[in-house]
Amino acid sequence: MSVKVAVIHYSATGSVHHLARAVAEGAEKTGAEVRLRRVPELAPDAAIDANPAWRAHVDATGDVEVATLDDLEWADAYAFGSPTRFGNVAAQLKQYIDTSGGLWQRGVMADKPATAFTSAHNVHGGNESTLLALYNTFHHWGSVIVSPGFTDPSVYAAGGNPYGTAHPGAHGEPGEDVLAAARYQGERLTRIAKRLKGLADA
Repeated sequence: MSVKVAVIHYSATGSVHHLARAVAEGAEKTGAEVRLRRVPELAPDAAIDANPAWRAHVDATGDVEVATLDDLEWADAYAFGSPTRFGNVAAQLKQYIDTSGGLWQRGVMADKPATAFTSAHNVHGGNESTLLALYNTFHHWGSVIVSPGFTDPSVYAAGGNPYGTAHPGAHGEPGEDVLAAARYQGERLTRIAKRLKGLADA
């Protein structure tokens, strides 16, 4: 018996998508069944086309399945990823979260472990406040927040963010140190999910 992990994210130019794939890899390595999902793009084509990197990412990830509320019902654990928008969650991911009220009323997300990851342009561009904003949602859902903390050397190597893996997009694509931290975050989430389900190999 395995646990089911939904990795749900929004990414404009690719940084968060790279992190999402690494989180999914870590969860799969630890025995989880994983759904890697992206939320719908809300920005108009004119805005996307004005940024070649944005357009390239949208075109390159068209085959990634779009998240639905069924993914929240299906999963035993959640990993949410969002770029920072003025120190907060991107509207695209927030819009998806805002449709979960019916599931919240039924307690679907209650007692399930959840974690988050992010990317801002700069090291201090709002990474921690974005992660904490996502954790506010988890508090309301009654989920069990699983931050990486300082529980593995990979966290220090990736910049030492105990709230969740974060990448400064101005540095280019996430390097192996950051991806290793994201994989660890997926592993840790899966281990906690197994423990909560009472699985013997946790």
